Amino acid sequence: MRFDNLTLGYNRHPAVHHLHGEVTAGSRLAIVGPNGAGKSTLLKAIAGELRPLQGRLERHGVQRHQIAYLTQQATLDSSFPILVHDFVAMGLWHKIGAFSGLDQALRQRILQALDRVGLSGLQKRPLGSLSGGQLQRALFARVMLQDAPLVLLDEPYGAIDGASVHDLAAVVRHWHAEGRTVIAVLHDLEHVRQEYPEALLLARELVARGETTSVLSESNLLRARQLAGGGDKEVAAPICHIDEVGT
Repeated sequence: MRFDNLTLGYNRHPAVHHLHGEVTAGSRLAIVGPNGAGKSTLLKAIAGELRPLQGRLERHGVQRHQIAYLTQQATLDSSFPILVHDFVAMGLWHKIGAFSGLDQALRQRILQALDRVGLSGLQKRPLGSLSGGQLQRALFARVMLQDAPLVLLDEPYGAIDGASVHDLAAVVRHWHAEGRTVIAVLHDLEHVRQEYPEALLLARELVARGETTSVLSESNLLRARQLAGGGDKEVAAPICHIDEVGT
């Protein structure tokens, strides 16, 4: 994937300016930066939900249907009357379409995905009965069934318990070991240092990109705070906005 002078925004107001760079296939990349830095915007662009104001985003052959995109949990209406099994089964949409049924093999895949994220036995529960951590596990199971080469995660560990973070981080490591590209917007810098070999630091423009330890240096974090007008507080959640031109 390549960014060439990529500028993203809403209603012609830029949120990310003149981004250049490349993400190698099979990377595990964290996007970090101050609040309002454009991190979630960048993910939207990679996912194909936002078109660039300027420049290009090239995905090098990865089609939009080959992207698994886990948005922030706040965008999900968990009160919708659906069972956990059926919610997770939506990850098979591109495989079976809107009207095809689930055969025994696909039902087994759903149960395996639920087991993998620690939700075995909960498939008949209403989605709205799940805790925050359980709901996030269900979202990960749905992503798992998409079997996509590119996985996008927007603040996947926000407001969930430590055990869920631990278990879901193991799922991300497994995806990476399978050769998938994982790009995650994250706010916990210590987690980024432990789990992500590469990082991209945004503050509406690119501050640093590369090996995580180097990117998250004190000087780079200070520069990001200055660019974002964030005062002396440590860089919080990543902000990415991105549009799609090319594939």
